[in-house]
Amino acid sequence: MKKYILFVLTGAASYGMLSSFAKTAYREGYNAAEITFAQAAIGALLLWMPVLVKRIRERQAPSLANWRLLLAGMGIGISTYTYYLAVQYIPASLAIILLMQMTWMSTFMEWLLFKRKPLTIELYVTAVILAGTVLAGNLLQVGTFEFSLIGIAYGLLSALTYAIAVICTSRLGTKVPMFEKSAMMITGSAAIIFMINFNSLRLSEHFDGRLLQWGTFLALFGTVIPPVLFTKGMPKIGAGLSAILVTMELPVAVLCAHFILKEEVNSLQILGILLMLGAIIYLNIYKEKKPVQEFAEL
Repeated sequence: MKKYILFVLTGAASYGMLSSFAKTAYREGYNAAEITFAQAAIGALLLWMPVLVKRIRERQAPSLANWRLLLAGMGIGISTYTYYLAVQYIPASLAIILLMQMTWMSTFMEWLLFKRKPLTIELYVTAVILAGTVLAGNLLQVGTFEFSLIGIAYGLLSALTYAIAVICTSRLGTKVPMFEKSAMMITGSAAIIFMINFNSLRLSEHFDGRLLQWGTFLALFGTVIPPVLFTKGMPKIGAGLSAILVTMELPVAVLCAHFILKEEVNSLQILGILLMLGAIIYLNIYKEKKPVQEFAEL
């Protein structure tokens, strides 16, 4: 049991540290388009390798029956790209806090798309998360630091597109093998990032060995290792505990921003982070005890 808990924690921590290393890559002259495309393209190649080896061994032809996974992957690609754009304008610790708004956004997206009204407890949790965001983002002292509205907008857009992608993904390809599902989604992610940034990528002079290193590193810890660890660990420990453990992404991201990027974190921000984590954990415990009706697969 402890081994599987460690798997899920490690996967969440891998996600959490990405923004700090992406910002480090920016300091070397790379931009969000180059970093996100390199991460997605290399991640797709790494994920397709075991899929193709398996199909060759079993003499199976490639299938596009689950093409909708490509579309869901495009949503994740947009979310990743806008998240990395946010990191260019605002502290990495604030970017991850904005991304975590997808917790309550997904609740209201389900209401909008599937007519499932939010539970009373979900409304209370949303209020606590928003209050925690104000504290964790140091928004009470906006006059003490450079406030980037475009960075905030990119962070919120990333959260919104991530919420939509997660809702769609959870209802698509439930019978598709893990590597194949991930490979198709990351392929869609790489495709949309390339289309959005076609001109800048075509004219880029930064496609060198160092970008390959950054892309491989971010692909391993952002698109390969976490899905594998989640797939191995989550079925063993259950959805409720898994949902709680993945919130570790938030404190890991803040700690990485503090130690790697030297971003300051004060006591009010720590209180805000604890409020957000507590609200998310409580909501998942509540849902585990009183599960709501599941929706059919699309």
